[in-house]
Amino acid sequence: MKIKLDENIPQRVKSVLIELGHQVDTVAEEKLIGAIDDRIWLAAQTEGRFLITQDLDFSNIQKFTPGTHAGILVVRLANGGREALMRRIEQVFRSEAIEGWKGCFVVLTERKIRVRRPAV
Repeated sequence: MKIKLDENIPQRVKSVLIELGHQVDTVAEEKLIGAIDDRIWLAAQTEGRFLITQDLDFSNIQKFTPGTHAGILVVRLANGGREALMRRIEQVFRSEAIEGWKGCFVVLTERKIRVRRPAV
């Protein structure tokens, strides 16, 4: 899967996802740190990349309707230290069929994964 990591996702997640066979770009590598959300979103969608972020500005399902984009994963951990965040993302990418998340709006917490799929 082609993935873009937002600036609020630890850079070390990139190596884990690459190890799992994904093509990963980061906002930092593209010199988009501090860019407005619309610019980051445009970069991800232009490249057909699934965006992984903690930014609540991307949590509006009406704005980011499933099926209208390459996919988005909003990570919402109550105790979201960098290590916990990295472990949770790695755990999910190792255990879930994330290829099926293309075009979906996904919210990840410590205990749940909520996947909103495109309307049929």
